[in-house]
Amino acid sequence: METLNNAKVGNFVEVQDIFAQGLLRERMLALGVIKGTSIEVIRRGPSGDPTVYDIRGAMIALRKEEASLIMIS
Repeated sequence: METLNNAKVGNFVEVQDIFAQGLLRERMLALGVIKGTSIEVIRRGPSGDPTVYDIRGAMIALRKEEASLIMIS
């Protein structure tokens, strides 16, 4: 399986699992990042980090370390 940090700009992906722990996991769940959620990759920062994602209509920026904890298909 692939992780969210490897998805290309413009792609739509679906969340399969989240491996974050503690407060980061709670934050992701509060943002609506749960199994089955569709995410669009909007754009990357100038240095490639962070990346902006459209998650359920909200524009959310995640760092590579955070996005690497989200498994997608």
